[in-house]
Amino acid sequence: MLTFLALLPILIVMVLLVIMRLPAKYAMAVTYLVTAGLALMVWHADINQILAATTKGVITAISVLFIVFTAILLLNTVKESGAILAIRKGFMDISPDRRVQVIIVAWLFGCLIEGASGWGTPSAVGAPLLFALGFPAMAAVMSMLIIQSTPVSYGAVGTPLLIGVKNGLDGKEDILASITPATLDDYILQTTANVGMFHAIIGFLIPLILCCFLTRFFGEKRSFTQGLQVAPFAIFAGLAFTVPYFLVAKFLGPEFPSLVGGFIGLAIVVPAAKKGFLQPKEIFDFPEESKWHESWMGNLAHDNHDDNATPKFSVFRAFAPYLIVILLLIVTRVPAIGLKGLLNSDALTLKFNNLFGTTISTKEALLYSPGTVLLIASVICIFLFGMNQSQIKKSWGTSAKTMLSAAPALLCSIPMVQVFINSGSAPDVATALPAMPILLAQSTANAFGDSWPMFASSIGALGAFIAGSNTISNMMFAYFQWSTAVQIGLDSAMASKVVALQAVGGAAGNMVSVHNVVAAAAVVGLINREGAVIRITLISMTYYVVQAGLLGMAFIFNPMWFIPVVLWPIGFFTVMSMMGNKHK
Repeated sequence: MLTFLALLPILIVMVLLVIMRLPAKYAMAVTYLVTAGLALMVWHADINQILAATTKGVITAISVLFIVFTAILLLNTVKESGAILAIRKGFMDISPDRRVQVIIVAWLFGCLIEGASGWGTPSAVGAPLLFALGFPAMAAVMSMLIIQSTPVSYGAVGTPLLIGVKNGLDGKEDILASITPATLDDYILQTTANVGMFHAIIGFLIPLILCCFLTRFFGEKRSFTQGLQVAPFAIFAGLAFTVPYFLVAKFLGPEFPSLVGGFIGLAIVVPAAKKGFLQPKEIFDFPEESKWHESWMGNLAHDNHDDNATPKFSVFRAFAPYLIVILLLIVTRVPAIGLKGLLNSDALTLKFNNLFGTTISTKEALLYSPGTVLLIASVICIFLFGMNQSQIKKSWGTSAKTMLSAAPALLCSIPMVQVFINSGSAPDVATALPAMPILLAQSTANAFGDSWPMFASSIGALGAFIAGSNTISNMMFAYFQWSTAVQIGLDSAMASKVVALQAVGGAAGNMVSVHNVVAAAAVVGLINREGAVIRITLISMTYYVVQAGLLGMAFIFNPMWFIPVVLWPIGFFTVMSMMGNKHK
């Protein structure tokens, strides 16, 4: 019964948001009330704990809304200046095929942005860019969420491993004793290599899944097969990222795999795409906008572009805002440069310690926020493109309205997450219960026993779905995963692979995290359609965590599990193709 009650908030989200298709602002408001009620009446959490968790959630939501506003602002600034025409021309010169465009923008550019910043920034930058290129709003959101899987474990210069896993394992005497004479840092490097190996094997097919979903859900023929037609190029692009990504993870550590993989991938794939390398003869495009389904569109209108018109700016000048964003993210995120420590210093950070007398604290380093980077780039655009007062006013006004429309959903979803995470019983309760996500994880481990590696990544995904963060998921569950691995008889080396599966699942869970979906949808004006997005991204997340589980069983227990490792992707694409043809 307790397991069911701990699962109830997640079930309510799935029923209200995904099945009943209620807007997130309503679904998450109901879920918040249920979660708080369970924490108070069943878990007997202290009322101050609930208030503190709620307050932390509200503060976090406001910081997310800042990122949403500045992401929309950059899009609107580029649109109002007229630079978007040159950007469109630049991509059309590479390839007019939408499958190729989504691989370059979402997969390669998105992975690069994830490596530099993380925290949902790829959606904030990439979704508006895809939208500006003429993608339906929902297609843009879906694309950017699907790629927030493979690069996420090394996002924000390795934060999910360096902060998430390390803090989750730090100070645990049983771990330190088992890995002696190695240090915890050595163990993190071992885990980093395992994470890179799992991701590379799974993730090289993500560009192909991305193309198949694009043609299946947003093509005129609704054909999964149209996506498969670009398989040689998609797999080539997948390997162009994952091979250098894995090598960096194995030999250099967690800071730069996604960054380096993104740079090398772009350097290889873009010239190849311009030459038509491995591309099908048939060009895929969306149907005319008049034929788009209502659910594809948000409240932001596409500009009517004449692709034969002469752009006001050069392609390089038009792309300059995005180059500025990348440069600013790198110089503010790489510790060796020195700005990261300064921007995160106590003097420049807003702190909220011991909220309502509890141990819950939060801090917001606004100058370190991706929102500040996007804001600076937007201001530079004013001068770069010589914008007039009317253009500036319109871009800022439209951005503010879109941000406010996203506020109710985020102001409900993130506080709900914080209450869920901080729902553990008060210290003076006779029969204390762990917080709901921990209880769920313990129940799952008890149910599956020696087959635990098959399900370890699902717990990571659950943590990310709840918290909206691979880092937080790893903090919550890294030690639990290690302990469970030891209990089923694994040594510390094999336990490292189970911890790696946690990190891989936590990355995949970002595809369906409610507050990630809400924020990503908001930047292209796709309000109240969050459930429809999750119904699509849940399919790709399922592929990811199942494949991770099969790989875990193969590497930890028996190489015979490599047979289903090979068969699962084949079966996945076959079933999806049959479903697409049936729909057609």
